[in-house]
Amino acid sequence: MTEYSPPRVWVWNRGTGGAFASTNRPVAGPTHEQALPVGRHPLQLYSLATPNGVKVTTMLEELLAQGHAGAEYDAWLIRIGEGDQFGSGFVDINPNSKIPTMVDHSGPEPIRVFESGSILLYLAEKFGAFIPKDVRGRTECLNWLFWQMGSAPYVGGGCGHFYAYAPHKIEYAIDRFAMETKRQLDVLNRRLAQNRYVVGDEYTIADMAIFPWYGWLVEGWLYNAAEFLHVQEYPHVQRWATDLLTRPAVRRGRMVNRIFGDPASQLHERHDASDFTTRTQDRVDTPKT
Repeated sequence: MTEYSPPRVWVWNRGTGGAFASTNRPVAGPTHEQALPVGRHPLQLYSLATPNGVKVTTMLEELLAQGHAGAEYDAWLIRIGEGDQFGSGFVDINPNSKIPTMVDHSGPEPIRVFESGSILLYLAEKFGAFIPKDVRGRTECLNWLFWQMGSAPYVGGGCGHFYAYAPHKIEYAIDRFAMETKRQLDVLNRRLAQNRYVVGDEYTIADMAIFPWYGWLVEGWLYNAAEFLHVQEYPHVQRWATDLLTRPAVRRGRMVNRIFGDPASQLHERHDASDFTTRTQDRVDTPKT
């Protein structure tokens, strides 16, 4: 194999291939005119059921389960493989062109919120829920929320990409990111050995942020990498994931904007709580897939 030598000045090669080559590009901004729909609820979510998207739908379903009627929402499907995130309407509310993105229409002026961690924190503060009230607890919750936000690129963009999606398998890249992913799983496993939830005895937005990445990994739902990463080494993460999957809101959140897997697990768009019953009742009643 010929060793790659980086050029003095990098130039975008459109023919590099890979699972996301058709949508990845080195510039920002819209590629086409496309207005976003707006439904009847205060909260409008534009997303896809990736791990980052599921963080927010889980939070919204948990808020509704707690009785917060103001958390009713419309979840509009953004097909990132088809470039919906580069439409003019989407870029207006998220210049970074990533899902999930939310607009809150409950006040005198709409408020845009993008980045999944920012949306979780916004909703937690808006409704006074799923974040500790005391300074110590709140800070610990934010410690773990930002830990996840900073760590996920190593899991998804690193380990997941080079192991599952890259057109060529590169030993160094796979080894580097697998090592870091396992280190992060060990960090979480040690934490959960001492606590029921990530922050302690209280279920918080930290759990909602971390579960769709690390919980899905140990459940075998990400990158077909459970055996590769030998997730049995992390029994406390597995226990925690199993515990969270008993929560109906977690199971509902995983369904919203889902367009892959078992058709019974998919709810492409969510505009009313009855959508779960009328379209996918069997899926709601089943803890795991």
